[in-house]
Amino acid sequence: MRAAHGLCAALALLLLPAGGRALRDGDCEVCVTFLGRFYQSLKDNDVEFTPSSIEKELLKSCKEAKGKENRLCYYIGATSDAATKIINEVSKPMSHHIPVEKICEKLKKKDSQICELKYDKQIDLSTVDLRKLRVKELRRILDDWGEVCKGCVEKYDFIRRIHELMPKYAPRAAGARTDL
Repeated sequence: MRAAHGLCAALALLLLPAGGRALRDGDCEVCVTFLGRFYQSLKDNDVEFTPSSIEKELLKSCKEAKGKENRLCYYIGATSDAATKIINEVSKPMSHHIPVEKICEKLKKKDSQICELKYDKQIDLSTVDLRKLRVKELRRILDDWGEVCKGCVEKYDFIRRIHELMPKYAPRAAGARTDL
């Protein structure tokens, strides 16, 4: 009798869809996007698809990564201050041209934080009222541009600095704004 129940349970597990395994739409957003761009750059630059050369290129890409992508690099061990090293979980499958989604799926099993990373919502500078944004969001705009606001104390100082730099970093938005 127990054997029949065990057989039924095993059969049910085989027939049920693997719900928790496959990535859903929007899962691992940063991982899929970053590794997808990275894979494309490898193909564009005719890099040899060996694990060691992919690791070397990944380390280079991660040195230039910022924000959430840098955090992803930290999680996979591609930054100098990373505590763990699971770079080979990226380089080995990528050397066999395994799809990026599958690589991220595997990484999710190793460290679930990897798939919890999401990009920050982009602010439309051509229509947003900067006075209604928080200082944290104004700082993020400057940080995305690689700029700082030295001596900025008040919210107005940040807004003034963004207005000064907007023609350089967001010329379309600067042209569309009427309050400059």
